[in-house]
Amino acid sequence: MTDRDELTLADEIVARARIHAREVVADDRLPVDLGAVEWAVSSRARRRAGCCRWDADRDVATIVLARRAYERYDWPAFAGIVRHELVHAWEFQRFGESGHGDRFRERAAALEAPRHCEAFAEPRYVLRCRATGCDWQANRHRASKPVKSPDRYRCGDCGGVYEVEHVESGRTWTDASGYGGAKAALGEKW
Repeated sequence: MTDRDELTLADEIVARARIHAREVVADDRLPVDLGAVEWAVSSRARRRAGCCRWDADRDVATIVLARRAYERYDWPAFAGIVRHELVHAWEFQRFGESGHGDRFRERAAALEAPRHCEAFAEPRYVLRCRATGCDWQANRHRASKPVKSPDRYRCGDCGGVYEVEHVESGRTWTDASGYGGAKAALGEKW
């Protein structure tokens, strides 16, 4: 075997996912047409452990699994992610759409698949409601609009204003100028 012939980690992930998918389909727990499922691995994904994309023109579902999640989770947890994405593939194949509603919840529960996957990476930012008595918060991995301009948004629970924390440095801000100031002050550490 030459260096070019060696299997990569992505090959391993796809091989294990395909084997697991065949096991799930073989015992009639989920009638997915695996012939209409393609597999891919993302080395860039930081938030999502997996996703399922539907190509309606070809009637093909592509399940994309995150390499970082595979490295972080043990196999039983990662296999749950594979089952989660297979439920999406089944919904797309059968209904042309997929979400996390009642139909998904029922199938995922039957497969002992998580409805939502645990985060496998630490967030870069945390949004928090500043209102007294409200403990709402959300993790963010990218500088989304609410991260850059938290003063333009309100808490969905109580209507309070947000504060954003840059997790690594502990710096916080409540408006766009605070975001710019924190980014400038941190420089390369941003």
